[in-house]
Amino acid sequence: MKERQIFSISTEKEFNMSLEKRVEAIAKNLEGKVQETVGELTGNENQKREGQMKQVQASAMNVREDLKDKAKKIIDKA
Repeated sequence: MKERQIFSISTEKEFNMSLEKRVEAIAKNLEGKVQETVGELTGNENQKREGQMKQVQASAMNVREDLKDKAKKIIDKA
């Protein structure tokens, strides 16, 4: 019984950490979109590129979390 409780707590922590990382990715993506738009409106190419890079980073963060989720599902099936 205790083993099941520990597993549930561990799974819940992993879920919360994954959720936190996804929220961070969403925030970074929004930040990047705003920065890119400001760069476009002001004609600041450097700021526009930095905004685009933040969006790429956010995408990479989501891919990482997707891979972690898929790996966990594979491990859980084993």
